[in-house]
Amino acid sequence: MWDKIADYILKHRVLNLTIATLLMILLGLKAFNMKMGHNMANTLPESDTTMVVYRQFLEKYGQDGRSIFVGMYDENLFTLEHFKDYYDLNAKIREITGVTECLSVTRVYNLKKNDSIKKFELTQVVKQRPETQAEVDAIREEIMSLTMYDGLLFNSEKHSTTMLISLEDEYVNSKKRTELVSSLKQLINNYGKAHNIEMRISGMPYIREVTTQKMVKEIVGFTVLAIFVAGLILYLFFRSWRPLVSVVTIVLLSVIYMFGIMVLLNFDVTILTGVLPPLLIIIGVENSIFMLNKYHREYNVCHDKMQALHNVIVRIGPANFLTNVTTAVSFASFIITRNVLLVPFGILASVCIMLTYVMTMVLLPTFFSYQKKPEGKLVNYMNNPNINYIMEKVSAFVLSKKRVVYAVLAVLLTLCVLGAMRMTTSGRVVDDIAKNDKLYKDIMFFEDNVGGVMPFEISIDTRKPKGVMNANFIRKVQQLQDNLALYPEFSRPLSIAEVVKFARQGFFNGDRKQYKVPSNNEFGFIMKYMPETKGGELPKIVTQYIDSQMQSTRVSVQMANVTTPEIDNISKSLKPQIDKIFPKEKYDVVMTGSAMVTLQGTNYLIVNLSHSLLLAFIVIALLMAITFHKFKMVIISLIPNLIPLLFTAGVMGFCGIPLKMSTILVFSIALGISVDNTIHYLARYRLQMKINNNDIKKSVMAAILETGPSMIYSASVLICGFLIFAFSSFGGTKIVGFLVPFTLLIALITNILVLPALVLTFNRKKI
Repeated sequence: MWDKIADYILKHRVLNLTIATLLMILLGLKAFNMKMGHNMANTLPESDTTMVVYRQFLEKYGQDGRSIFVGMYDENLFTLEHFKDYYDLNAKIREITGVTECLSVTRVYNLKKNDSIKKFELTQVVKQRPETQAEVDAIREEIMSLTMYDGLLFNSEKHSTTMLISLEDEYVNSKKRTELVSSLKQLINNYGKAHNIEMRISGMPYIREVTTQKMVKEIVGFTVLAIFVAGLILYLFFRSWRPLVSVVTIVLLSVIYMFGIMVLLNFDVTILTGVLPPLLIIIGVENSIFMLNKYHREYNVCHDKMQALHNVIVRIGPANFLTNVTTAVSFASFIITRNVLLVPFGILASVCIMLTYVMTMVLLPTFFSYQKKPEGKLVNYMNNPNINYIMEKVSAFVLSKKRVVYAVLAVLLTLCVLGAMRMTTSGRVVDDIAKNDKLYKDIMFFEDNVGGVMPFEISIDTRKPKGVMNANFIRKVQQLQDNLALYPEFSRPLSIAEVVKFARQGFFNGDRKQYKVPSNNEFGFIMKYMPETKGGELPKIVTQYIDSQMQSTRVSVQMANVTTPEIDNISKSLKPQIDKIFPKEKYDVVMTGSAMVTLQGTNYLIVNLSHSLLLAFIVIALLMAITFHKFKMVIISLIPNLIPLLFTAGVMGFCGIPLKMSTILVFSIALGISVDNTIHYLARYRLQMKINNNDIKKSVMAAILETGPSMIYSASVLICGFLIFAFSSFGGTKIVGFLVPFTLLIALITNILVLPALVLTFNRKKI
């Protein structure tokens, strides 16, 4: 079969180039329509109970996490010039399309009792731009008396100020957000520069937008860097521009095809799919190295360029096919997670990896057929005395010191098992931002001053219309808030109870001491003073916390960027307290919000990624069984690729690297790629057995000498290629950049030392 494939490729070279060019044009044009992923990535499937509850919450109250926080320390804020500029900033922000409200100390509401009509009047504290310092002083005195806003718009203890910007739902998770955030940043930074103040910006819409922009820059940067690194290594190995240009052309086509296919499949560019361009470049170069090495060796034997290319396709094609299939299977296994990030990543990666393989097998021989014969310095690397010396020493060591190899390996594996037992599961709502990044420092600012920016919601259904507007129920809500106040991870709550306390303070003419839940008698009397809610007369300060029938309400807090185990512990400790305050037979209470979705999503992903890793392992084992036909060969091929995974688990345990989505991805990526060297070695070993009349020792040594250089070259490209991710500003990508190269380095060592030793051990009787 492979003879026919080789004949077809070499006889239809012009057709191959024409098809590749047409695909480049068609898919390249499609690639211009690719879209960035602006939506929040739901780690849970829509059918999951946590996700169903969250969707119901959003339908009832609207999008959670739709606020952008702007904070600062400004000791001179309540001086006339500063306050006027801050007032102007607030006004300009409200004019931005997509902004529904902007609350700050320059735009804050107060409830004042009008005894003549026996109603509250919702008035703005700052009715107009102040013109005198006396006006500003009066404004400050009134604002500081409004307890409801302490810890929200200002922090009286830490002297910080916060601006709370609410967005329309359609701007929270869409492309429209980009222009809005850009306009917002420009206004805020101009104010900061004018007054020499460091401005802090955070909130889920802002965090998502900034991370999206960082992702775009990294996709471009890492793609260029991957091409440069791979090209440099190729040139250092082969000392010629001809193979370099051929290989780079193929991997660039692979990237163009990938973006075109992404548009055809209607996938967005996400933090995971953004990793694919450099990944395809690395895999494409690895495929090319084995073909280049074999081509030069074949030409050295037959001195016929076309015959050498034919032999390359026939002899490397099957091994490369199997290596790419195993890599594609590792990525395709992510499909079973049903995760909106991992499923597109798994589909796109597996399809594009196989497409890259086809292009390499077809185009590389086509390009070489039009180039000069591989002679002179182009093939000098095969006679590199250092590489040959190392390979000879390695083969001799393996033949004579198998027991030493096994003894050292046993000790190291014991340590790795101890380290793996120390691994923990963890993750954060905002998990990928580096601690030295301004975005992360801004999050810490808001944790210190307002408690955090991650939405945590408690929804309470009283099961009866107007059940919310009851004094006893309000006291229950206050009791819940008192319990929440015991958790330093939470900000000050926002709820209907805060509105009622605010109304009581207004009823007693703004006395700060009267900001508390009214008694039963007071409640009925105060409620009579509440104005009718007609035509949006009241702002969403009330309506966004109760449903239209006044049957359900929510208690909203902002949570610090804590780990998922901490969220889990908090939710478990809160549950009995909530059940005690709101008995299950009378109330339906659920904890939800982005923080809870992240908690359940992390747990769900770890379980499902573990299953996908197991599935990939089983499928790879089956492929090995089909290829090598013997059970012992399957065992021999899998052991050297399980050892690196165990090493990585041990390092993670000893270094305190938690198990989460990004780290568990390392195992799947490394398993799919590291098995390539094993396949190439065993394929050459099997061929050498035929050449050497089943002489096992001689075949083992010959296979090491032939595949060893290619293993080293390809591992160098893979390790250096993945190391570029260590420069990422995203924590998860950075971890991949460190752990995958480490795993691949261990895999290289085990494939050179342990794999040949296993072949000799399992065939000891025959020897």
